[in-house]
Amino acid sequence: MENGFAIAGDYMSAASFLGISGLIALYGYDGMLYSVGFLVAWLVVLLLVAELVRNCGRFTLADVVAARMSERPVRIAAGTSSVAVSVLYLVAQMVGAGSLVALLLGGTGEAARSWTVIGVGALMVIYVSLGGMRATTWIQIVKAVLLMAGTIALTVLVLLRFHGDVNSLLSTAAERSGHGLDFLAPGLRYGGDWTARLDFISLGLALVLGTAGLPHILSRFYTVPTARAARRSVVWSIGLIGSFYLMTIVLGFGAAALIGPAEVRASNAAGNTAVPLLALDLGGGAGSTSGTVLFAVVAAVAFATILAVVAGITLASSASVAHDLYASLRRKHAKQYSEVAVARVAAVVIGAAAIGLGLLASDLNVAFLVGLAFAVAASANLPVLLYSLFWRKFTTRGAVWAVYGGLVPAVLLVLVSPVVSGSPESLFPGLDFHLFPLQNPGLVSIPLGFLAGWAGTVTSTEPPDAARHAETEVRALTGAGAV
Repeated sequence: MENGFAIAGDYMSAASFLGISGLIALYGYDGMLYSVGFLVAWLVVLLLVAELVRNCGRFTLADVVAARMSERPVRIAAGTSSVAVSVLYLVAQMVGAGSLVALLLGGTGEAARSWTVIGVGALMVIYVSLGGMRATTWIQIVKAVLLMAGTIALTVLVLLRFHGDVNSLLSTAAERSGHGLDFLAPGLRYGGDWTARLDFISLGLALVLGTAGLPHILSRFYTVPTARAARRSVVWSIGLIGSFYLMTIVLGFGAAALIGPAEVRASNAAGNTAVPLLALDLGGGAGSTSGTVLFAVVAAVAFATILAVVAGITLASSASVAHDLYASLRRKHAKQYSEVAVARVAAVVIGAAAIGLGLLASDLNVAFLVGLAFAVAASANLPVLLYSLFWRKFTTRGAVWAVYGGLVPAVLLVLVSPVVSGSPESLFPGLDFHLFPLQNPGLVSIPLGFLAGWAGTVTSTEPPDAARHAETEVRALTGAGAV
């Protein structure tokens, strides 16, 4: 149960609490894709990954893959991919923190938002460096309890405002949206031309398949004593996460009905402040004591959510740098530093990178940013993980090609997509060098990752090690030899 709460705490990020509700408030039905995708993804984790990963791994994703491969190239590839996914995920949390504090300070100035991003990053680097996995686990548990309590309270208040009549809630949301019944139907954000529809499919693929490749989620399975405990952890987390995402739908439509998309967009163009504004209204409105108190409580819960997720991701990525990249790249006769010391330095570097990108992406929706991280995870980490667990003939070349064959296209396609340039919502709205029409690269990069892994294996001159595969298979299915 504790690990299930910790997994849920790691997973229910600022993207879930702030981003999804904001997207539903702005785009209605289409915003619900994030809620559905984030939840359905856990079925993939439960059925294909949780038990086998726990039996095979010890610290990182690379441990699972390298068990039957040449360790050095596989660890370098998997470590690089894990860091890339983690940095993208961290950027979303930083953006959420900046949006939240800007609202707390009355929406004043970029300076407050920028200093908040820097402060959150620095605080969590220090926390992770000093506290390690045990401290991070407990902050996830506390944060999960706080987040669930805050979400339940807001959901109940929204339903009470409409006397429990969900139909009235939806009708009011549609009326205030300015789009009428189209607000409750597919197509407001991902409808119309073929590009938007393909973007919808691409995002759905990334959300459903990406969770199984997230480094900070996979690392949670190494902290339980048995495969049965890993399965039960996932069951607990699915229960918590499922109920949470159902409530985010109520909060999103509640914000549309009570605040209105125009006011939400005026506060934050990406919709990241919809939930705090909803709390202010439910408590009695601006200027009322109860409204201010509820607003402050929700803002505190959201901020705790951001801090906890940043801690979990920073821990997982710095561990990957130390355990995979440093251990593989250091020279045999060079002075050796402990992996713990290297992890602390890595936490600082990764935190600095996330802070810089967070300042750059301050105007993007946090759920959308997490969708990009999921696409990279599904493209680079999932193919190599599934091939390693289930394909007897999989080779070292196949593993390296699978990682880079998914990672490189995913990152490049994002760089030449409308996310970076070519539209008013881009990172660089004044420039236009976009070549790829979709905002999410998953539709192209995920198949490329699987295809590259297959191509690398069938063209490999080195035959797979049958004995090591048999040993890994027995260990994965039975847990024999797992520490």
